[in-house]
Amino acid sequence: MAQVLALRGITKRFGALVANDGISLELQAGEVLALLGENGAGKSTLMSILFGHYVADEGSIDVFGGPLAPGNPKAALAAGIGMVHQHFTLADNLSVLDNVLMGTESLWKPFSRRGAARAKLMDVAQRFGLPVQPDALVGSLSVGERQRVEILKALYRDARILILDEPTAVLTPQESEALFHTLAQMVAQGLSIIFISHKLAEVLRVSHRIAVLRGGKLVAESRTSDTTQAQLALWMVGHAIEGTVRRPAQRVGDAVCVLDHVRTTGSGHDRLQDVTLTLRAGEITAIAGVSGNGQVALAELLSGTRRAIAGTVSLMGRALAASPARLVQRGVARIPEDRHAVGVVGDLPVWENAVSERLRSRAFSRWLWVRRGAAKAHARSVEKAYDVRGAGLESPARSLSGGNMQKLILGRALLAPASAPAQRRIPRLIVAHQPTWGLDIGAVAYVQQQLIAARDAGAAVLLISDDLDEVLTLGDRVAVMHGGQLGEPRPASAWTREAIGLAMAGSKT
Repeated sequence: MAQVLALRGITKRFGALVANDGISLELQAGEVLALLGENGAGKSTLMSILFGHYVADEGSIDVFGGPLAPGNPKAALAAGIGMVHQHFTLADNLSVLDNVLMGTESLWKPFSRRGAARAKLMDVAQRFGLPVQPDALVGSLSVGERQRVEILKALYRDARILILDEPTAVLTPQESEALFHTLAQMVAQGLSIIFISHKLAEVLRVSHRIAVLRGGKLVAESRTSDTTQAQLALWMVGHAIEGTVRRPAQRVGDAVCVLDHVRTTGSGHDRLQDVTLTLRAGEITAIAGVSGNGQVALAELLSGTRRAIAGTVSLMGRALAASPARLVQRGVARIPEDRHAVGVVGDLPVWENAVSERLRSRAFSRWLWVRRGAAKAHARSVEKAYDVRGAGLESPARSLSGGNMQKLILGRALLAPASAPAQRRIPRLIVAHQPTWGLDIGAVAYVQQQLIAARDAGAAVLLISDDLDEVLTLGDRVAVMHGGQLGEPRPASAWTREAIGLAMAGSKT
């Protein structure tokens, strides 16, 4: 196979941090190269250098035999490099064709060549097995269809090297299967793919070769056929990882939170429509579903940031107040979906983030004055108990890796102040929304173990996750959300992956 990409000695420093340390990689025509590594291992930095968002301090990049100009995304696009991000960058109010055309034509052109563009789009869609309706509004599409549009945006620009960042993170099993079929067609036609994922099983399925980063260095390269999940995990974290083993609930207690025919406001399917659900002490209730089908509304309702417009919600027999501060006082712990935008205030130091949701409590304030000594002592306890690494208490929270940021959020939610009475040490209700999204295998295992420990200590846990392995491993009962409606929770043992996938796609069977 001919070489299409060569990175040689790529080094990138951010102050004292060496994000990439002399990394050299090659990619061949018609090859799928999987790029693995823990959060903070340097994958995103390396891809940002390749795509022109960062400039390497040392090293060079050749594409199709010629040098790639550094720090120039237009040069990367012109060289045939395309990137599909984990979080889609589409305009919901525009058509598929308009989204694909965006940025491809000069603003000074007197008219748009939409006819020729439509013909090219349909040709590309047919050639790579990506059926699409050019005039459909993106806002009306499913998640899998939106991903097709993102891939088509890159292929329309004649990409010959495609970077896919966590491409199956929000797909149903059936949509993932369709994506894998598409990748096989792309490779058969000579495209080369860099596949970034934390799901080791799918990495072993779709890739030809695997490269592993750890601590900014390339620590391993292997043909996919010559390695295993256990070996990949060992390379990624430097030691053996024990996966989370399913442990059924031992002592299911009384109802902690009850939703009775609840409706909320919201746009599209991001609202609840006649939802009934009971969450019990000592049990994990897992909610599966494609993102955008009401999960955000459910999490926000139980976190106090969205109100019900019909039905009732009660916590320990009393009406649930639409007040985040009061819910924290009543024992509700939240792990939000977006740790960067919602979970922490990135510019505030780690210690302030560790106490932010309890800052008004007597443990950390008196007469509007913050008790900094007590707050920092608690932050140190969170740091130690939840193994938060990579930044001191005075460092801004944004300097933490994704895994360590999630550990900080976990510790803030689950670890009560030392002065709290014994009966208030364990949260009554934990709302965990995508708690392991985008985390590496070691961080995933850690977060899941903490949720199981909280359940075993008597908390009611609501787990909302797009990861079916996580849903079936952690959930004692599992329900599926679709179109703002919630199906009947059933024991995890009563579900198969296929049945959940069909329910996620709207099937009533």
